[in-house]
Amino acid sequence: MSWFESFILGLVQGLTEFLPISSSAHLRLTAAFAGWHDPGAAFTAITQIGTETAVLIYFRKDIARIISAWARSLGNKAMRQDHDAQMGWLVIIGSIPIGVLGITLKDAIEGPFRDLRLIATTLIVLGIVLGIADRLAARDETGGRHRAAKQRKTLTDLSVKDGLLFGICQAMALVPGVSRSGATISGGLLMGYTREAAARYSFLLAIPAVLASGVYELKDAGKGHVSWPPTIFATIIAFVVGYAVIAWFMKFITTKSFMPFVIYRVLLGIALFALIAAGVLSPHAGESAG
Repeated sequence: MSWFESFILGLVQGLTEFLPISSSAHLRLTAAFAGWHDPGAAFTAITQIGTETAVLIYFRKDIARIISAWARSLGNKAMRQDHDAQMGWLVIIGSIPIGVLGITLKDAIEGPFRDLRLIATTLIVLGIVLGIADRLAARDETGGRHRAAKQRKTLTDLSVKDGLLFGICQAMALVPGVSRSGATISGGLLMGYTREAAARYSFLLAIPAVLASGVYELKDAGKGHVSWPPTIFATIIAFVVGYAVIAWFMKFITTKSFMPFVIYRVLLGIALFALIAAGVLSPHAGESAG
């Protein structure tokens, strides 16, 4: 991998990690369209350490408060009723599905799941799901001619059941094209949470899973065509860009709809199918050398 490739892939990772459009799919597609080798699951997981570091810094006050309350609740029963302490447990519980499935489906994640036809399918399907969830949220928030606005849930309403359901949604992102934030935010909206609450919990829930995955994949870094220096460079780029995207996205969702992302996902999926059908792009482009 050249320095230029690592720069572009790091930029793509930072731009797409927190948007509901799938960073793993865009890394795969960028390489395929550019005629580069597939960077692979290990490269993707390690560069995500950069974007998750951005999450740690952006939400540092929330994270410090949650960890402190959770740690104190281990020896203080009264603290177990504290919202932040409960949030610590809910993040742990919600991380179980992706941990179990990530290990179980490791071979599929690194192989069949990277087929561009599957990615096109997940882009379209999750896009439609996100669109439906967003419309339901908008209807609750604005009401209508014959119905009053409905109060949506916030993170103070988060239960063990909902935390686990969020975790199951996050695990779906093991398939490139689904999108970690897209799946968890869609799940949260369908469960009745506000856009801001669903996005915030999505980002917090991703921290253990992404960091664990990145550390686990460190053993495979430097193998094949992807060496350590370009991987580190791409991770730094992903961190810088990712931080800016988080700040923008958290402001965006307070007043805007997810429909632009829905339209983008569906159009990209259709275009991908068309290119494959026309023979312009192979569904396994770059895989053999990746």
